Amino acid sequence: MFRSPSFLRLWTGNTASGLATWALPFILGLAVLERSLSAVDLGIVLAARTVGFLVAVPVAGVLADRYSRRGVVLWAGLVAGAATPLIAAGMGRSVLVTAAAAAVVGVGQGACRPAFQALTAEVITEDRRQRANAAMTLAVRVTTLVAPGLTALLSQFAPTPALVIGTGVLWLGAALIPPRGTFSPAPATTRVRFFGEFADGLREARRHPWFLAGLGALTAVIATGYSATGVVLPLVSRDRYDTEAVLAAGLTAYTLGALAGAVVIARWQPERQGWAALIGLGCYGFAPLSLLFPVHPAFVVAAYAVAGLGIELFNVPWFTATQREVEPGKLARVSSLDFLFSYGLAPAGLALIAPAIDRFGATPVLAACAVVCFAAPAAAALVPSSRDFRSAAPIKSV
Repeated sequence: MFRSPSFLRLWTGNTASGLATWALPFILGLAVLERSLSAVDLGIVLAARTVGFLVAVPVAGVLADRYSRRGVVLWAGLVAGAATPLIAAGMGRSVLVTAAAAAVVGVGQGACRPAFQALTAEVITEDRRQRANAAMTLAVRVTTLVAPGLTALLSQFAPTPALVIGTGVLWLGAALIPPRGTFSPAPATTRVRFFGEFADGLREARRHPWFLAGLGALTAVIATGYSATGVVLPLVSRDRYDTEAVLAAGLTAYTLGALAGAVVIARWQPERQGWAALIGLGCYGFAPLSLLFPVHPAFVVAAYAVAGLGIELFNVPWFTATQREVEPGKLARVSSLDFLFSYGLAPAGLALIAPAIDRFGATPVLAACAVVCFAAPAAAALVPSSRDFRSAAPIKSV
């Protein structure tokens, strides 16, 4: 894949955006340690970035289908890159300025996600997309693994505001590096209003029952299992095992498992790809299940590794099938629904899990989340077209 200049540019731009996205929270965490931000300020800034992301995703889906996907990536990266120095300027001076700038960065982050998904389908031929998507998600996982350590290392040589500005440079790379695609938007005379175009994307999504079923399962797993383990794992590590090592080992094992999953799925072509992907998604249920009982820490670490492995066995076929089956002119809008529901409901899940644990206790909440993680993909697999992630009448890709 990396022998292709077009893919190399696409991969580099996508990786730059991922590194900028994942590094910023760690850098702002350093600002809290330096007391240029308070913990409350950090929460406000990150919440503002999330709001910007959620607002931009559906808008960008329409724009990327109405205009050039490459153009949307360009402007999204430029907007995020231009706003990033304002975060540095506002730190320690004005939380309002910092939060507003973070919201604009979130807009850029949200705008580039569906555009990158659609641009991949333009640049990469259908027979190579699974490997391309595996390489893209591999970069995301490597970024997740190295971003905290790299941020801590760089903080020894550069002040925190300079590190924040460095993420803006990454956004400029994400804007300028990707190649041009082949998509030709519909003539302006044939377009309808914004909400009409967004509704067309909804109708296109409804045309693919496997997509609706898979998106429902993915959203349920992220909103319950991901949120529960994110809240409970630190508590279990501290209270049950009396060490933070279990927390660190579990999160590292998850990322390493995801790396292994990306490597496996780059070459593996299961006979029933949809069912295999949904089984992988269901593996996330082992993470909350491992926290239910006082087992040896090795079981918790192993469960997180399996969850990470399974999530990539789902993600890569899921992205590939969406790029293959969805009408090319509506691909960005359908992809925006994916990001809006799956990633958008994660903060809601995190916000609800903690009160639920306070009200009912960790054990019933974890048990319920484990059941949802196993049951939701199983229910999605009952939809006939979910077997292969193929619609009855597939659309030929451009």
